[in-house]
Amino acid sequence: MFASAVSQNEFLDALASTDRVDWSKVTAFHLDEYIGLAPDHPASFRRFLRERLWSRATPAVFHELQGQASDLEAEIRRYSQLLLQEQPTIGFLGVGENGHLAFNDPPAQFEDSEMVRAVQLDEICRMQQVHDGAFPTLADVPRTALTVTIPAIVRIPRLLLNVPGPAKADAVKRTVEGPITPDCPASILQRHSSATLFLDSDSARFLQR
Repeated sequence: MFASAVSQNEFLDALASTDRVDWSKVTAFHLDEYIGLAPDHPASFRRFLRERLWSRATPAVFHELQGQASDLEAEIRRYSQLLLQEQPTIGFLGVGENGHLAFNDPPAQFEDSEMVRAVQLDEICRMQQVHDGAFPTLADVPRTALTVTIPAIVRIPRLLLNVPGPAKADAVKRTVEGPITPDCPASILQRHSSATLFLDSDSARFLQR
């Protein structure tokens, strides 16, 4: 399961360049997608992965979360069922500037009974999309999205998170050293048996240990 953000660029480039992955055996998912955005929109997360990864590697299948579906409840059920059938075994994630995982903004639902849901995006999350260059202004950023939920993410047995850059430093500190709280969704990773954060000196600068 793949995150779609500029924080993943170097990782995805390295992954696409390696000859150590037999992509014919890989079933791929992604974490989230804006509601109402076509798959060829420049900011679509499906397009992001196609351009940065699937243009260079060909998985057996890539299950796309259809943000433009006319029946969102049916799309949520479809994607949830695929997750139940396939049981993803590794997730490649990031952490948002507000501590979000996927589009689970604070306060997150740690006990969510759903695997996928429609969510409202908070302003910090939407501004991050502007900072990342996906949209020119805050007004251009969609206010809603489909996302894989926190419980569906943390049941993935192995999580690798690439979290570079100075804008992520506060979120990293709260994720690693703060209390486990819905106000920092990524703090739930402290309970995960195999979650690894890959940081740079900028994103790690507030850590005390």
